[in-house]
Amino acid sequence: MLEILYQDEHYVAINKPSGLLVHRSFLDKRETQFAMQMLRDQLDQHVFPVHRLDRPTSGVLLFALSSEAARAMNEVFIAGKIKKRYLALTRGFAPDSKFVDKPLKEELDKIADKFADQNKAPQEAQTQVNCLAQATLPIAFGKYPSIRYSLVECFPHTGRKHQIRRHLNHLTHPIIGDVNHGDNKHNHFFVEHFGLRRLMLFATRLEFVHPYTNVEISITADLGEDTLAVFSRLGWSDNEKDYK
Repeated sequence: MLEILYQDEHYVAINKPSGLLVHRSFLDKRETQFAMQMLRDQLDQHVFPVHRLDRPTSGVLLFALSSEAARAMNEVFIAGKIKKRYLALTRGFAPDSKFVDKPLKEELDKIADKFADQNKAPQEAQTQVNCLAQATLPIAFGKYPSIRYSLVECFPHTGRKHQIRRHLNHLTHPIIGDVNHGDNKHNHFFVEHFGLRRLMLFATRLEFVHPYTNVEISITADLGEDTLAVFSRLGWSDNEKDYK
């Protein structure tokens, strides 16, 4: 059963687990579980996704309970009146604060996007990155006598595909567990020493003004015990409240 974080007569938000697709896709024909269908069955009513999270990303995922509510929320997204906060575990010591303003060329799938414009110009993309914590492990890694990690919070100002993953990689601080834009040597190290086989990217908060009530809504998702256990081993807090 999916964890419901927020629900009213128009919208419902869940804490999407890592590895769960938002909806059915012909690119993943072997998959049998999808957040959209699971939530529909759980609530016994149709739901309409108003945004998406990458399959390996966990956290706040919002659905509308009618097509009209979906259109109203889509207008909020288009107007840029949504505030999203993510946490990410990255390689190396990230800067205290960095505003990344780097256009991104759209990532096209060879099958799904085979008729799309392959020469489309890069799209504007901005992300604010803040370092919250750093850790050094006294373990030799390659030519280095120790290994370093950072916990960063990210506030994307635009919504490009894999934007946070690509921007952090651009800063040379890729997210642990990112097989497409990360460092596979560090990913393997992380699996070997910490036992978590997932992208360490978490959609922890979604904020918006409700289009029907004009009330400010803030929805938060927990990181989970497995993640907190890893953070504890890195010398950080194991209390969910410290990451809100």
